[in-house]
Amino acid sequence: MNIRRGIAALAVTTLALGSLAACGSDTAQDEETPESLSFWYYEEDDSGQTQAWKKAAELFEEETGVSINFERKSSTQMMQNSSQYLNSDDAPDIAESNRGNGSAGVLSTMGLLTDLGEYVEQYGWDEKVTGADATVAKYDENGIMGGDTWYGMTSYAEFQRVYYNEDMFAEYGIEIPTTFDEFEEACQKFVDAGVTPIAADAQEYGVLWLWWQLVSQKADDAFMEDWHMYKGDVDWDSGALTYATDTIADWVEKGFISTNATGMKAEDTTQAFIKGEYPIYQTGTWNQGRFVKQITDFEWTAAVLPESVFAEGCAGNLLVIPERSKHHDLAAKFIDYVLSEEVQNYLGNAGGIPVAANLDEITDEKSKAMIEEYSSFANNDKLSYYPDYAASSLTDAIPASLQELVNGTMSADETLQSIHEKYDSGVEEMGFAD
Repeated sequence: MNIRRGIAALAVTTLALGSLAACGSDTAQDEETPESLSFWYYEEDDSGQTQAWKKAAELFEEETGVSINFERKSSTQMMQNSSQYLNSDDAPDIAESNRGNGSAGVLSTMGLLTDLGEYVEQYGWDEKVTGADATVAKYDENGIMGGDTWYGMTSYAEFQRVYYNEDMFAEYGIEIPTTFDEFEEACQKFVDAGVTPIAADAQEYGVLWLWWQLVSQKADDAFMEDWHMYKGDVDWDSGALTYATDTIADWVEKGFISTNATGMKAEDTTQAFIKGEYPIYQTGTWNQGRFVKQITDFEWTAAVLPESVFAEGCAGNLLVIPERSKHHDLAAKFIDYVLSEEVQNYLGNAGGIPVAANLDEITDEKSKAMIEEYSSFANNDKLSYYPDYAASSLTDAIPASLQELVNGTMSADETLQSIHEKYDSGVEEMGFAD
């Protein structure tokens, strides 16, 4: 695949959102020490990363006298309108940005994000954030992740795990599965007992993540590079894609996933699992902090879907400094607090996955097991990221196709063909075409 920079496409997008003002040094100078820095984010407040960011803010204020003004936005606001926000006089000093070509990558090509290279060198961040964790923070001139320029800094990691309600498994005399055959056998036993086993939402991303984790059971390195990095044409006849799509269709037919999933959102399934209504729930580790705090009526355990070659996930959302921030140096200093060992250890014990912690200081056993499982994949470059990173339009487009599969309005073959068409058009809109 020949890659070309999509300047024309990006220019059209930029003009539609409002003209880009010149982002010179006048807007970026630390003219005087402010009373506070603005920080826009969209994580749940109970998540480990949010707790860690607020811990860093306490330490930062103690040293500098500058407070961090946390402003929580919805993920939709941030992801759909970020280029408007970042290109305004009201741009925050620090922002949480989704990672991937279709998010941070596009924003970097539009000149809206600060090149953090000088701060990486000053603070030694590249010694803390390395390998697969660094890939999603660095972009090339085309906005493709894995480049040479740091446009954001991650402070945590995340991946998809299958969470099991141990009490429900014990009640029905079913063992927690350790192989994929055992996983499907357990699902069938629950169905036979009148219980829908898997909590999954099709209105948002739950079925999408299940589908991609199934892809991650069968895919190889070349497939992942083709999908995310456009190294070659995606093989749409590959066993990984057909297997994953056929399996989702099979699970719906067998009742492993309820057709009611089409009316459910992520918070619906999360709350249902917390209440003990489902025995199995695959979700992101950002929910583990909530589970630690909010699940009080049953025991639970978790692991990546059995027999997966890749773990679905990556380093967490990026902390970026908008080019139009007026306090670049202070914003970078705050990020350095977030990456400090004290805050990273705090994150690990709050149910998050730190990128620069001392594991000996992680006292929570569930957290330590999660961190070690993530490391076992990340340290071997076996992270499959998320499927929508390849193009910004795929965040909505792929779930829409999978919702039709769950609805029964598309067959598995039709669903995969729909995803194929949406992937091709999304990548073309990004400015990368054959």
